[in-house]
Amino acid sequence: MSYPNERTSELTFSDRELFDLALAWIVLSVAFALLLAPIHAGADAGVFVTMVGLSFVTVGVAFLLHELAHKVVAIEHGQTAEFRADYQMLFLAIMSALIGFLFAAPGAVYHRGRITVRENGLIALAGPVTNHLLALLFLPLMVLPGLFGLAGHLGVLINLFLAAFNLLPVGSLDGKSVLEWNRSIFVAVFGLSLVLLAGFYLVFGFPF
Repeated sequence: MSYPNERTSELTFSDRELFDLALAWIVLSVAFALLLAPIHAGADAGVFVTMVGLSFVTVGVAFLLHELAHKVVAIEHGQTAEFRADYQMLFLAIMSALIGFLFAAPGAVYHRGRITVRENGLIALAGPVTNHLLALLFLPLMVLPGLFGLAGHLGVLINLFLAAFNLLPVGSLDGKSVLEWNRSIFVAVFGLSLVLLAGFYLVFGFPF
C-alpha cells in the first residue's frame, strides 16, 4: 500500500479509497439484507429490496461514519490515512449471509506517521464513539410508524453492537489500541458500550 509522502491535515480521498468505501458499503448492506430477508430461501423480492434500503441507511451508514471518524482523527494528528477494503472479507460476508450468519470485517483505515500511544488510542476510540452518537441520532426515529420506526430501531441496535464489538481488546480491533493507551478509559467506554447494548436489547429486542 502506498501513501503520499507529505503529511497533510486536509481531508481528501483517492479514487481507490472512494471505490473501496462504496464497495464495502454496498456489500455490507446486501449481506445484511440477505441475512434478514434471504431471497434464496423464498423471501419476497420486494421485502428483500426494502431490507437492502434499510441496510444502506443503518448498517451502511454505521460502517461508513465509523471508518471516516478514524480517518478524520488520524489526519488531525498529522497522519496519512486511507480506507482499504478487504475484498476477501467482503466475499466472505456475502457467503456467510447466504448460510445464515454474518461475518463482516470489510476493511480498515490504515494510517502512518509519527504518533504517540495516546494519539493512536484517540484514533481508535473515534470509531466507537461515533457509533454511540449515531445510536442517539437514530433513537428518536423509533417512535415513528412503519419503515422509519424500523430504521430507527435497527440503527440504534447496529450502532451499539458495532461500538461494543470494535472495543474488544483483541487483534486489530479498536479496543486493543484504547487499552494500550489508557486502561481506565477503555474500561469505562467498553463497559458503557456493553451496558447500553444489553439494556437496549433486553428492553426493545430485535426488530424482526
